[in-house]
Amino acid sequence: MTTAGAGTAGATRTCPHCRETILESAEVCPACNHRLRYGGPAAELGAAAALTPLRVEGSFRNPDSGAWEYSMVLTIRNERGEEIARRLVGVGAMQPGEQRSFTLGVEMNPGGKRTRH
Repeated sequence: MTTAGAGTAGATRTCPHCRETILESAEVCPACNHRLRYGGPAAELGAAAALTPLRVEGSFRNPDSGAWEYSMVLTIRNERGEEIARRLVGVGAMQPGEQRSFTLGVEMNPGGKRTRH
């Protein structure tokens, strides 16, 4: 979670629907897809304002006849390689012949007011 103040780029709040930490500027919660507000900066810029600079899709299958467990972990690092956030996204088990698919997407939007000091 960032320490940016209210109204600045990177400021966060809690989604009233799912309680995930989201960007203060979000009009739709990226975790639960509930609409949070109508109008605002994103509406002024149009629906095409969001960019998806990274999208990864993949799948994996149980490699043999026994049960296998898995853990999906997401780590975010800054430009110096320092870990900013690490989250356990999901865990589970796969029986023989089962497969799991995943999609990772990073969405970027212009947001927050930038102030000069």
